[in-house]
Amino acid sequence: MDTEPAEPPPAVVAQLLATEHWSLLATRGTMWSEVMSRITILLTVLTGSLVIHGLVAQAGGFGATFQMLAIGLAVVGLILGTLTSVRVFLASDEDAGLILAMNRLRAAYTELAPGIDEHFLTSTRLDEEGLMQTYSLGVRRHPLVHVVGSTNFFVGTVNTLVAGALAALVAGTLGAPIAVLVLAGLVVAALYFVVFLWAGYRTFGARQRMLRSTLA
Repeated sequence: MDTEPAEPPPAVVAQLLATEHWSLLATRGTMWSEVMSRITILLTVLTGSLVIHGLVAQAGGFGATFQMLAIGLAVVGLILGTLTSVRVFLASDEDAGLILAMNRLRAAYTELAPGIDEHFLTSTRLDEEGLMQTYSLGVRRHPLVHVVGSTNFFVGTVNTLVAGALAALVAGTLGAPIAVLVLAGLVVAALYFVVFLWAGYRTFGARQRMLRSTLA
């Protein structure tokens, strides 16, 4: 006769849960280390571009050579920045998944040791409120503040400035007056920022819809 396997002792279950918890923490640390390296490379490229601009301007002024070089470097910076932003979007979404996974593990801890959740600053819930509680370590914070202060918003803002500068450079090369040059920079920067916000809404909206469907 087949017999059901015996349940593992609570100590073994706790050890397995802790192992998984440390694995998730290591994955999270490695992921953000890679993301920060990409952001550092992006900022280094943009800083180097400004130095090159200064050297070229000192050597030959602000003529056609400077303008074409400025446009080329701005295009490179915008491409690298956009690719970096995509990676940060994905990393942020993956980070939310890791946070929820660790919340689930804490819920399992409370099943092994009822009442232990009273000592947690972080959450055991698998909803949006539990996600934000773990992110903010129990401090009530408006989601907008979390978004504006995020790494992704920082990268998106840098890319928006580069996009606006690129549009202004192209307009200047075509001989547009100052008013048109400024307007072109503002319009392109606004369009890029709107697309950035739309991409963020699509990325994190999918996570929110998943949470709501899970709890429904």
